[in-house]
Amino acid sequence: MDLADGTFLMPGLVDLHIHAPQWPQLGTGLDLPLERWLFDYTFPLEARYADTGFAATVWDDLVPSLLAMGTTTAVYFSSNHLDATTALARACARHGQRALVGRVAMDHPTGTPEWYRDATASAGVEASAASIEAVTAVGSPLVEPVITPRFTPACTDALLEGLGELAAATGVRVQTHCAESDWHCGYALDRFGASDPVALDRFGLMLPRTVLAHSDHLTAGEMALAAGRGAGVAHCPLSNAYFANAVFGVRRALAAGVGVGLGSDIAGGARPGLLGVCQDAVTVSRMLEDGVDPALGAPQRGVPESRIDTVTAFWLATAGGAAVIDLPVGLIESGRAFDAVAVRADRPGGAVRLWEGLDDDARAFEKVVRLATADDISRVWVDGKSVKQ
Repeated sequence: MDLADGTFLMPGLVDLHIHAPQWPQLGTGLDLPLERWLFDYTFPLEARYADTGFAATVWDDLVPSLLAMGTTTAVYFSSNHLDATTALARACARHGQRALVGRVAMDHPTGTPEWYRDATASAGVEASAASIEAVTAVGSPLVEPVITPRFTPACTDALLEGLGELAAATGVRVQTHCAESDWHCGYALDRFGASDPVALDRFGLMLPRTVLAHSDHLTAGEMALAAGRGAGVAHCPLSNAYFANAVFGVRRALAAGVGVGLGSDIAGGARPGLLGVCQDAVTVSRMLEDGVDPALGAPQRGVPESRIDTVTAFWLATAGGAAVIDLPVGLIESGRAFDAVAVRADRPGGAVRLWEGLDDDARAFEKVVRLATADDISRVWVDGKSVKQ
C-alpha cells in the first residue's frame, strides 16, 4: 500500500453510541429536555421505520456517510422494528462497516407512546431474540447483534428481567443508556429505590462488554460496580451538553478501571464524525476542570485534574472503544483487523496545514485529530478492504 506524501495512516474510529433511525433529524430539535425531546421529536420519527422502504433509504445513506467520516466500527440502536433492524444489519454488511446492531426493546406504558412500543414484555423479549437470530443470519463476520433495552424509563421490570435472562442465555452483548441526566437518575431512584446502574445490575444487564451510554452521574461506588462487571461507558460529550446536566469525568472513570470509548449519539449529538467528537471530549474536560460559573471562586468552580488531551481523546475513539466491546480493532498492529483511515494534511481548501520547521509528529497528530474533516479522509479500510477511495 502506497500513501501519497502528506497523508497519515490512523486506526479506524469506533463509535460506541449511534441512534441509526435518528439520522434524518441530525442537527435539529435540540431545544427540549430529554424526556420531551423523545416524545415530541424522536419517537414519531422512529415509528416511521415500520416502513421498510423508508428504513432502507435511510440506512443506505447513513452507513456510507459514517464510513466516509472514518467510522469503521459502529454500535447502533435501531428502532423497535425487527425488519428495519435486519435491514440495517444488511446495509452494514453490504457497505462493509463493522457493526453491532440492536433492535430497541421498550414497553413501558408511561415511558413510551402506545403507538411505538412492544405490546408486552414477553413480546419484547421474543422480538429481541428473533432479532439476534436475524442479524446473525445476515452471515457477515463484520456484523453482530446486541441486546438493546432503550433505558429503564422505557422498559417494565418484566422486560428488563427477560432481556437480562436473554443475555445470560446467549452471551450477546448489551447496550443501554445509564444515569444520563438528573431526570433519569431521579426516575430510577423513585421507581427502584436504587440508582440506575444498580437497577441494571439487578436485572442482569451489567455484564462484560455492556455499553453504558452517557453515565455522567455515576458515583465512585457505581464506577466500581461497572468496572467489576466489565461494563464500559460510551462517552458522548456533545449530546451530554444538551441532555445530561453534567460532564462525564473521563479521567475519574479510567482511574476507577472503567473502560471508556466515545460516542457521537446521533442525533442527540449533532456532530456525526468522531474526530470532531474527540475535540468535544477535550473541550468539555477542560470545562469540567476549570468550572463554568464565574460567581464561584476558582478553587470551588471546577473539578481538579479532569482535563484530557488530544492523544487521550483519540485513544478513546479507537483502542478505548474497541476494548469496551472486546473487538480486535482500534490499533494498527499484528493480531488486529486492519481497520484504518488515511488522512490528507495537504488538501487544497482544507484546514490541516503542516509547516516545515514548526510541526513535528506530535503537532501534526494534534492538527489532524482536531482539524480533519470527512473531505480530508482520502481512504478507509475495514478488515483490509477499501470502503472509501
